Amino acid sequence: MNEPATTLRQCLIANRGEIAVRVIRACRELGIRAVAVYSEADAQAQHVRLADEAILIGGAAPAESYLNIPRLLEAARQSGCDCVHPGYGFLSESEAFAETVIGAGLRWVGPGPEAIRLMGVKTEARALMQRAGVPVVPGFQSDTASDAEFRTAAVEIGFPVMVKAAGGGGGKGIRVVYDAAALPEALAGARREAQNAFGDPRVFLEKYIETARHVEIQVLADQHGHTVHLFERECSAQRRHQKIVEESPSPLLNEALRAQMGAAAVEAARAVGYVNAGTVEFIATPEGDFYFLEMNTRLQVEHPVTEAVTGLDLVKLQFAVAAGEALPFQQSDLRQRGHAIECRLYAEDPANHFLPAVGTLLRFIPPEGPGIRVDSGVQSGDTISIHYDPMIAKIIAADTTRAGAIRRMQTALAQTVILGTTTNLAFLRALLAHPAFLAGTVDTRFVDAHLSTLLPDAAPLPDVALIAAALHDLHRGDGETTQTATSESGSPWARLDGFRLGQASS
Repeated sequence: MNEPATTLRQCLIANRGEIAVRVIRACRELGIRAVAVYSEADAQAQHVRLADEAILIGGAAPAESYLNIPRLLEAARQSGCDCVHPGYGFLSESEAFAETVIGAGLRWVGPGPEAIRLMGVKTEARALMQRAGVPVVPGFQSDTASDAEFRTAAVEIGFPVMVKAAGGGGGKGIRVVYDAAALPEALAGARREAQNAFGDPRVFLEKYIETARHVEIQVLADQHGHTVHLFERECSAQRRHQKIVEESPSPLLNEALRAQMGAAAVEAARAVGYVNAGTVEFIATPEGDFYFLEMNTRLQVEHPVTEAVTGLDLVKLQFAVAAGEALPFQQSDLRQRGHAIECRLYAEDPANHFLPAVGTLLRFIPPEGPGIRVDSGVQSGDTISIHYDPMIAKIIAADTTRAGAIRRMQTALAQTVILGTTTNLAFLRALLAHPAFLAGTVDTRFVDAHLSTLLPDAAPLPDVALIAAALHDLHRGDGETTQTATSESGSPWARLDGFRLGQASS
């Protein structure tokens, strides 16, 4: 397969954090000049330091900066950009932003506005998929139905059912209802949350599959009518409908089911005239049935898992497609090789309902080694802000087998050092060590149902000497000390890099 090519020369990256850093690195490899944007809160952020140029676009609140379409477009014009990459989150699935960028004569590194619109409203997407022959979960949708009509439909579908927001995703506006008496309150609550999150109070019903597996298919399409799938990622390890761990291949799928789901995802993309990278999400059952859930019209957080097993760079391919290049391969050229797992490392407190734990990262030493990749937008000395997602890093481990990838990830998590804020690190280690995860049988309800067994008994007391050492390095500007040694067990406390008091820095 040929290396992706592009004629684009300068890109505005309309995002922040680790995805902005990821896009900047792809730009460098393609010879594209990277222009970052930043809010007042992100003036010292890593994506600002790495970009070829950085432009202040507003205050800390997202509405004043990363969601401010006029300011983003002004930054693109000011810097002479010929394309815009939206990353994920913020305006990445905004039909209006895509239209504005294209209307200004710039290339949009993503799907067209019409595909975003068609897949952005879940009820419309369901109807479209039904017409395209893609299986959907039994459900009920109506913009005018009364609560009584919703109740009648729920009884016909059969409890339990899910009340879901029509205009958004990300786990917001969702309620699981087990009986008719609880339905009115669930409808009201989901509508309120949907209105607050998406500005759209519409909801619909779907049959709730209690032993569901969440399997998504990466698709890629060019402007010449070629659409392929890049196989699956399993995302069943979730908490309150938010993904925690993703992997590929899925432990659930065999070759026949993989081919069926891949073909359905390609048909879903073709049904909306999809171009660029996207993800078709399915609910699958242990019996081998699967149903369309939604389509994410953007790059996914978990795209490194697919890159690890296919050997492809999805961001570079996005740029090539946006520049009008044909895909440099066909479906028959693509293979899954080995196994990859991604863990999302957050500054959050699992013992306190996973609330964000803001503060300064006094020390952050990511893991290193063969088969380990870390995508991060922060480093030692950076602040986890109240204004944005508290992700610290995505840790990806790849090996020839699933068991090997799990062991490699466990080692990587054991080697990760974070001081200055509470994280979900111990929670991730407990999840990966659980017999159900090791057996590949985790479904979408597993984490919430077994949460008490996955939480640490008590938070460890801070090591004053370690914190003092981290503060010493931080104040002298030594935020990126190189790790030089580890113990055989992978413990970070044995490192001889000036991390501990009394050890000389190399």
